Amino acid sequence: MRASAAYAHGVVGDYIFLEPLITQDPAPANELDILVPSWVRSSDGNNYSIAFSVEKVLWIDDNYMPRFSIGGGSGWQHQSPFEGPSNEGFDGVTMFAKWAFFYSQKHEFLASIGAQIQLPTGNTGIQESSHTSLGPTFLWEKGMGDLPNWPVMKYLRPLGIQTDFGYVPALGGPTSHHMFSDAVIEYSLPYLSNNVQDIGLKWPLRNMFLFNEFNYDQLITGPSGQTFPTILATPGLAYVSYHFEVALGTQFALNNAGRPGTHAAILGLLDIFYDSFFPKWGNWTINRGPGQ
Repeated sequence: MRASAAYAHGVVGDYIFLEPLITQDPAPANELDILVPSWVRSSDGNNYSIAFSVEKVLWIDDNYMPRFSIGGGSGWQHQSPFEGPSNEGFDGVTMFAKWAFFYSQKHEFLASIGAQIQLPTGNTGIQESSHTSLGPTFLWEKGMGDLPNWPVMKYLRPLGIQTDFGYVPALGGPTSHHMFSDAVIEYSLPYLSNNVQDIGLKWPLRNMFLFNEFNYDQLITGPSGQTFPTILATPGLAYVSYHFEVALGTQFALNNAGRPGTHAAILGLLDIFYDSFFPKWGNWTINRGPGQ
């Protein structure tokens, strides 16, 4: 049962990592983000968006650990400026591949590398760039379950860290040479109850995660005055079950460049682990065929 749980839900050792709101998940997984709504109030107006994406594991190793996946997604935006007409439409398409090249079950650690391509297929007034962008990503995650089980120290064992770093330059044109880096620090109440000490938490608290993301985003090359880094904090709560995850968060600017674009924000996520509903075709891989 342990192997099938890891196969379906991105478990590394005893730690179940959540799907972050912005930070890319380092673990290859079978997931369908069918609803990723957000509302952001900036100094210029309001932005409403709904994003969607899908990821499919294509290769697992002899320990039933997912090692390689592909995926893609897009989104729809409605921009409502305080002055001037509104604009709406689909964003460009983003596709990616991810390879978990190293993991340690004992130390609850996994590292991945990947590639990301952004295609300008959406509304020209909505999407960030009119050129195709392609670049590498590096991701890793670490659970703290290998900390000593001492009286006070053991309560740090439910902590987990997930990070990403990417550089996605445009293949044509002078703008949108995009660099980003994100990190999420999470505290797993399921891990606390199941692996540290059962403090009597009941549903739904027993399935909750507390988290805070730190998000860095910057155009390395772009128009004058638009290449300053944006640094945000994204705290939130997540409920994670065997079949799905629901998360809700907000954002706060951590530097002057981030303040004009984030006066207020609400972010959400509904992530479906579709292989738990359809184990045969949902767990299909190139090297092992249909799941059980």
